[in-house]
Amino acid sequence: MTIAPLPVILLAAGASTRMRGRDKLMEDIGGEPLLRRQARLARGIGPVTVALPPAPHPRYTALSGLDITPLPVPEAAEGMGVSLRRAFAALPLDTPAAMVLLADMPALEASDLACLAAAVDLTGETLIWRATTEDGKPGHPIVFAAALFDQLKQLRGDDGGRAVVRAAADRMQLVPLPGQRARRDLDTPEDWAAWRAEQE
Repeated sequence: MTIAPLPVILLAAGASTRMRGRDKLMEDIGGEPLLRRQARLARGIGPVTVALPPAPHPRYTALSGLDITPLPVPEAAEGMGVSLRRAFAALPLDTPAAMVLLADMPALEASDLACLAAAVDLTGETLIWRATTEDGKPGHPIVFAAALFDQLKQLRGDDGGRAVVRAAADRMQLVPLPGQRARRDLDTPEDWAAWRAEQE
């Protein structure tokens, strides 16, 4: 049983501290901010909840007009665990599974999200579906079944759910994506410069 549509949690509340004054999620990708691009791709999978810094913040403007649900995270400085905790708590109670997508991965394509979503089958024992690079290195996005939501709602600080993933490792399906796209995140100006050079 594949879920359609699959809710997506887009993590975009971080402070972008390694960009030395720039906001990586507002970097231009094909004429639009990266955050808007990622939210638009996520909308192709299902309803999107975007974890954000408290308003006012330029990231809200970047999402203007998109059919998404903004989720302000006042304690965003504490780390990713807070965003995950709040986002999973905000999902409808009957949600069978949800995809977690990082906002700072511009190499991901709509086809990658669709490939991961298509792998989800809730009739078996699998609880996690995780994207990998084509050579098998674990990355993102990740889909969690509802059986894990209570654990994810308990996350604190900068725990991005690693313990939850480890504990369910024997019930995880890996889904290879092309190239290194499942692990390519851009955190520094140098990362961005190198990636842009590759695109030319």
